[in-house]
Amino acid sequence: MIVVVYFVILAVAFFFLIVLPQRRRSQAVNTFVASLEVGDEVITSGGIFGTIISMGSDRVELQIASGVVITVAKRALAQPAHAAPELEAEATPEIEAGDNEAGD
Repeated sequence: MIVVVYFVILAVAFFFLIVLPQRRRSQAVNTFVASLEVGDEVITSGGIFGTIISMGSDRVELQIASGVVITVAKRALAQPAHAAPELEAEATPEIEAGDNEAGD
């Protein structure tokens, strides 16, 4: 009987810790991909910044530089590009003028 109780607790914990968060992430990605339009600036999951110039059912053409166009899967688009500066600011500490590690 105790083995069954442990199994039920393990199954419930697995559902709340693994399955539910994955469903939320998947739903968020689906919402993001469905909201994309031509002209949106995005970042791919590989870290490439680009502007959408055309869209198909499962592919997107991104202009990543003047005259440079790549084709990627819609699911490879990770986030809008305007969200990146906030993440970059948190990741890199600012160095104040006058801070010199060499001790000059």
